[in-house]
Amino acid sequence: MKKHNFCSGPCILPSSVYDEASRGILNFNDSGLSILEISHRSVAFQEILQGARNLLKELLQIPDTHSVLFLQGGASLQFSMAAMNFSRAESKTAYLDTGRWAKKAFEEAEKLNLAEVIATSVDKNYTYLPEFFKPLGKFDYLHFTSNNTIYGTQYQEFPSCEIPLIADMSSDILTREIDFSRFNLIYAGAQKNIGAAGSAIAIVNKEALNKHGRNIPSYLDYNMHVEEENTFNTPPVFAIYTAYLNLKWLKNQGGVLAMKQKSKEKSQLLYNEIDRNSCFRGTAAKENRSKVNVTFVLENKVHQAEFDEICQANGIENIKGHRTVGGYRASLYNALPIESVQALVNAMQELEKKINQ
Repeated sequence: MKKHNFCSGPCILPSSVYDEASRGILNFNDSGLSILEISHRSVAFQEILQGARNLLKELLQIPDTHSVLFLQGGASLQFSMAAMNFSRAESKTAYLDTGRWAKKAFEEAEKLNLAEVIATSVDKNYTYLPEFFKPLGKFDYLHFTSNNTIYGTQYQEFPSCEIPLIADMSSDILTREIDFSRFNLIYAGAQKNIGAAGSAIAIVNKEALNKHGRNIPSYLDYNMHVEEENTFNTPPVFAIYTAYLNLKWLKNQGGVLAMKQKSKEKSQLLYNEIDRNSCFRGTAAKENRSKVNVTFVLENKVHQAEFDEICQANGIENIKGHRTVGGYRASLYNALPIESVQALVNAMQELEKKINQ
């Protein structure tokens, strides 16, 4: 049976990427060696690393003012690194609290500087995106999470303000265009739209580095990674290789603009069914709905077992909502085909028919 994988991360990847990655594990480029055992300083891996960075720059149209880094520690380590590298000692930084990961980013920054939450939507369990009105000139940067995987909200337009932006784009990077002139940093865990778990990317504004006035540990200093061409230490070779393969696939599919259109089509198909179907209700404010992570609940929980059985019978996997929200969550990352979304819609319609018989 075909499986329809809506997992929020690690996410579905194209079947061609699985095939090529598995061949690389057994015999990388007919070298007689596995990708898992080649040196990270070999010509072969350096071509992969540079290829992945170049593809990301091409797909996102990243200017020369910014460097692309593949790092370890996931997006969670970036919470601290962002504050260390882009805030000055005794200065203030501004945070938008729009969910679990946005809050964690603030909590890490709070340990290092005078971080301040300037707007929050915790009052309604993060089901909407809050507005902010105060002048931000006294802050070094504004940090926000562009897409909230748990709660199904997304900034369709990036916040407008007079200071540099820093964004966690773990779940919607490569689904939309970005004006990098507004950003000191964009970071993302790789395991959602970039590749396999094991690495994170950081796109850093080189001109904004080295202005913090801190003595930062070497690994946590973005400038160190820029100067060492991303090989300050042994990088996550296989994770970068998988990202490279996935980025090649994405380019062949038409790039970011094509993914943006497909994201719109997939999310619209599912939201239309949620709004039409009497058995279900969306949880996020309609004006803030995510095109990447769609959250919804049953109107009557008594039908949960029945709907779960329908999903299982149709090969629909990993749509259980996060424990802080409950209900269901369908993650519509780039590699998920619209046929899988249609399968979920069909399952929702099947439940409605059974209930109304």
